[in-house]
Amino acid sequence: MTASCGPRSFTEIRDYLVGQLNSALRRPGMFGGEMALRLLLDHLVYAEHQDEAWAQERRAMESRGAFTSIGVKGAFKTLVPGDYEGGVASVYAEFAHVRGWLEADRVLTAEEHESMLRTWAAQDRVLSEVLETFGPPSVLFGGSNPLYGKTLSYLAEQAKEPMIFFHLWNGTDPDAESTWPPIYGEPVLLAVRCGTGPFRDTFTFTPEGRKRRPDTE
Repeated sequence: MTASCGPRSFTEIRDYLVGQLNSALRRPGMFGGEMALRLLLDHLVYAEHQDEAWAQERRAMESRGAFTSIGVKGAFKTLVPGDYEGGVASVYAEFAHVRGWLEADRVLTAEEHESMLRTWAAQDRVLSEVLETFGPPSVLFGGSNPLYGKTLSYLAEQAKEPMIFFHLWNGTDPDAESTWPPIYGEPVLLAVRCGTGPFRDTFTFTPEGRKRRPDTE
């Protein structure tokens, strides 16, 4: 069969970009990090003739403290230790979800979504506890290696319901000489995040999360 040499249709281009965005959100480090996510979003809004949509979202993110002079990474630097790529990707995923671009691996019923109360972060938890309690995430931001930090997100069937994020971390103490092996056998929960208000206010920290917040060191 001879491949077509004609220009690709809008649907083909959009589907390709959506697929690339979803792959980059899940493994941002393999695609070039935050800048790659911003470029893919810019390409998608351009393809859909909504050129101002991403610029408007950037302004909204800046106004609530989710975007700084160095991007979303800057907003996380005072809240979570290290270079937290999974958390950064999760913020961009909220915009992708609103635009209908985010492809979930699983969605929750209204009852399941309501059960994920932020007070669940009142005590320290680990990755296996999150999975045992709430099941596989709708979207996993970060690799599947059980030793590394990651962000788990859960989406409801109703698109208007907010995404819920579990920010998990593993690493070494700031004064440690080596970055390997990490100090925990599996990632620990630092915070549960939900909502679109001021960025810091959308976090509910666990005791471990409060202890490891860079802005409290």
